[in-house]
Amino acid sequence: MDVSRIRALRGPNLWCRHTAIEAIVSCPESERVVDDMPGFEVRLRARFPQIGFLEPDGGKQAVSMAHALAAAALALQSQAGCPVTFSRTVSTIETGIYQVVVEYSEEEVGRLAFDLALELCLAAQADTPFDLTAALARIRELDEDVRLGPSTGSIVNAAVKRGIPFRRLTQGSMVQFGWGSRQQRIQAAETSNTSAIAESIAQDKDLTKMLLHAAGVPVPNGRVVTTVEDALKAAEEIGSAVVIKPLDGNQGKGVAVNISTRAQIEHAFANAAKISDEVIVERYLPGHDFRLLVIGKTLVAAARRDPPQVIGDGVHTIRQLIDQVNADPARGDGHATSLTKIRLDDIALSVLAGQNLDPEAIPAQGVRVVLRNNANLSTGGTATDVTDDVHPDMAARAIAAAQMVGLDICGVDVVCNSVHMSMEEQGGGIVEVNAAPGLRMHLSPSYGKSRDVGEAIISTMYEDGDDGRIPVVAVAGTNGKTTTVRLITHLLAKTGLRVGMTNTDGVYIDGLRTDTGDCSGPRSARNVLFHPDVDAAVLETARGGVLREGLGFDRCAVAVVTNIGMGDHLGLSYISTVEDLAVVKRVIVENVAPTGTAVLNAADPMVSKMAASCPGSVTFFALDPQHPIMATHRAQGHRIVYRDGDAIVAAQGDFEKRLKLSGIPLTGSGAIGFQVENVMASVGAAWALGLDWEQVTGALASFISDSGTAPGRFNLFDYKGATLIADYGHNPDAIAALIKAVDSMPAKRRSVVISGAGDRRDVDITRQTELLGDAFDEVVLYQDQCQRGRVDGEVIALLRQGLEKATRTSDVKEIYGEFLAIDTALASLKDGDLCLILIDQVEEALAHINMRVSEKQ
Repeated sequence: MDVSRIRALRGPNLWCRHTAIEAIVSCPESERVVDDMPGFEVRLRARFPQIGFLEPDGGKQAVSMAHALAAAALALQSQAGCPVTFSRTVSTIETGIYQVVVEYSEEEVGRLAFDLALELCLAAQADTPFDLTAALARIRELDEDVRLGPSTGSIVNAAVKRGIPFRRLTQGSMVQFGWGSRQQRIQAAETSNTSAIAESIAQDKDLTKMLLHAAGVPVPNGRVVTTVEDALKAAEEIGSAVVIKPLDGNQGKGVAVNISTRAQIEHAFANAAKISDEVIVERYLPGHDFRLLVIGKTLVAAARRDPPQVIGDGVHTIRQLIDQVNADPARGDGHATSLTKIRLDDIALSVLAGQNLDPEAIPAQGVRVVLRNNANLSTGGTATDVTDDVHPDMAARAIAAAQMVGLDICGVDVVCNSVHMSMEEQGGGIVEVNAAPGLRMHLSPSYGKSRDVGEAIISTMYEDGDDGRIPVVAVAGTNGKTTTVRLITHLLAKTGLRVGMTNTDGVYIDGLRTDTGDCSGPRSARNVLFHPDVDAAVLETARGGVLREGLGFDRCAVAVVTNIGMGDHLGLSYISTVEDLAVVKRVIVENVAPTGTAVLNAADPMVSKMAASCPGSVTFFALDPQHPIMATHRAQGHRIVYRDGDAIVAAQGDFEKRLKLSGIPLTGSGAIGFQVENVMASVGAAWALGLDWEQVTGALASFISDSGTAPGRFNLFDYKGATLIADYGHNPDAIAALIKAVDSMPAKRRSVVISGAGDRRDVDITRQTELLGDAFDEVVLYQDQCQRGRVDGEVIALLRQGLEKATRTSDVKEIYGEFLAIDTALASLKDGDLCLILIDQVEEALAHINMRVSEKQ
């Protein structure tokens, strides 16, 4: 078995809506039927008993070793605790070649699981050992390392429940919610609204105390020191037990509490000074340590935090008791679990020494042994939820503290005996205010009720009912995609929206091109959705990007499929038939939002069938309103768009809106049939988005298909009285549509300049000139810049082959070079002639044509 290619499908894709690993797997004949591999499955299950069933796809093919690989990759992740359920193995048209697809929740974890699954299958085949325990441990460790921590994860989960899209921006905890101008970002428990100044204040504990005191909030008295001598003096001034901590520390590092002797103070100062040059010495407040979580202007959770401790049983040593506590699967080494393991480090040894104990001491039954003087969960402490018990006055003080510092999400540390009364009544106070507070203690308290603090945070970022989305229109099809994308973008822009657009020409933000080249894939789509100045997005969605990586979005408001026809790019990536191609193009329809719309070509059977896959509503368009699908759809009360003589009509029930073709320059007053269809598709999208009809009418009238507005899309030029048409048509369907369009245009003599893309099938290249040979007097063939795997002259030979039975063409020229071919055709033009130039290098060729035209002005 050989794995030749592994891809990460990072969005909805050909196979599923999940993220997934897709691999091309080759199995020799001896591995194509597991039942014919003596002992293989028995050995496989002996090494991995939880592998599950090795099932064929739909029960129509034998179970191969590739199927075993898929089952193993999925089950390894599942057994390691990853939330995955989907896998699929499909035979390709090449014997022994399979496409294996396995869901993942974290890409790195999915790739590792796939590699380990391959090792497992090969070990079972060769009857060599496979360490399942070590493999699962590697997957768990990597998953814990790369997945979102509990704090960030709780916010993301809350967003997902509300349908708010999210994307991780880093391997850490920075996440973007929403799209375009509706986006918000978080990093752990900080949001886009968290003030950097407020965070800086919270890090400066002395400044924080000063501000809280000014607001009338109880705080322990104390001051900042920089030397051990000054620390001793400050403790003497306080006159009671003190707390010593770094001025800008976090997570309880370097904090010592309830100390009073000279030796304790010197030791505590030394530890704090390792973290910060400035150290706070303040009065020790007796009581429990409470964390009050304030979000916005509301106290949403509260927990009592207890320091890491063990309870003696009269039998085991302190070290053994710690090991027993740490064996709890809820305790881990970092923040990924609800609790953290207790560390027997120098600080713990020091705290034990203060109790006249060491790790080998055996505490009596029921004796409580404290291992740290602070109660942070990050050092092994525990938490008990007390949210429902907090006295209103105490809550008000915590909220006032957060507001005084300026934090939108704030962890307020209070020391007092009880939360049932105000701080003033019991001599308690606020000892610290924290930006980016940990949420673990509220999400998974050791004791008590879990609090949905993630939802509370999301609610401060998005109001109820707001999903953070902007309108997204995805456009797919064989021909007309780019023109339709540009026209829909134009319609939206005329309403005042800032529109992000991707197509085969580049990426455009509010009319400004920000990237060049073929940008019809998911990466460019994501870039548009990342941009803060985008109010709506119109995304050309090509087959290559869908196959390579999936969609760049989870769902769209509108999906437009222009046509499938005879297809294009067939024979690549195992997409061999128009039926295969339709499945790829259908992906955007399958991922329309339930409240969204698919705009589909009713006259194309492959496209009209996609309606059954749409979760939302469907608008059909076609030139003929009497087409059975159109008539039935309208009779059922649904929307259709069609041509009626001199107008495009949008109709639903008794409603009709007529758009005069004479007012739509793109269609040539209705003479250019394929442009009429592109307009109908665009009108269907505009209708789905709720655009005002008057605005639509005005926008259609102002859209001109020139080389600046829609480069390479039926661009018209006047050259010495001859008509030039430059177009990027590059498949038989496009050629047929162009021939139909130019047939309606008068001309004394017709010529065409054409090349062929080498990555098309021979039959597709030849068919283009078969069509042209019956419509043009002169054909200029040229070899374009990139032969895409073909040898020199091969494409031109196929093009000439298509002209062998031409009924009209009498003059054929072969030219090497696109610009020379254009010049050759222009040289023979006379007044009243027509020349169709099928360009390859769109921008460069249009610039060359414009230059030649300007020379003759």
